[in-house]
Amino acid sequence: MKTILCYGDSNTWGFNPRTRARYDHKTRWPMALAKILNENTPPDDPAWWVVEEGQNGRTGSREDFVDGDRNGLRQLIPILESHKPIDVVAVMLGTNDLKIRFNPSPHDIARSVQRVAEAVRDSRTGPDNTSPIVLMICPPPTVESPVFWDSFGDCAALSRQLSPHYRSLAKESGALFLDAGTVIKSSAADGIHLDPEEHRKLALAVAEIVKKL
Repeated sequence: MKTILCYGDSNTWGFNPRTRARYDHKTRWPMALAKILNENTPPDDPAWWVVEEGQNGRTGSREDFVDGDRNGLRQLIPILESHKPIDVVAVMLGTNDLKIRFNPSPHDIARSVQRVAEAVRDSRTGPDNTSPIVLMICPPPTVESPVFWDSFGDCAALSRQLSPHYRSLAKESGALFLDAGTVIKSSAADGIHLDPEEHRKLALAVAEIVKKL
């Protein structure tokens, strides 16, 4: 059985933009991914074990002195070591780096996430102490909404600039790349999070990449 670790923020955790509660296990994209990857395997002998590691507010490698302990790079190694050996790590971060208090550029956001991808690569937490395969996912663009205006302001235009930077830096790091904005969209309910059908679409896109490995 192979292991894929899904490392992300509230959209990996499963934040419901309409209720602000957590989606159930069947809805969240990592669990939907597990079902897709294991659809032709016996229930007691799955081909893939999918680990959910999402945290609300998690950044790439930035310290958030307002919301507290959210630095994805600093948290990473203990999480990887607790789940090793890991075959694939899917990293989808960067949305929280759009917050206006960080005054970010699109390259800085992508570089922040690239540092996470590089740390995964260098962690030697794969099988036989090899490097896990890294899938660097650019999150979908946000849409204008008053719900999180105090934190995110008008970040929609900035979020649409991220994909080419992610693509370039993923290639530089030897990571696989997925532009989530080509397959899913952020919910109009709050401009940041995903509706249930988008979780399913994201799971299908990630599964397509993983199956090719």
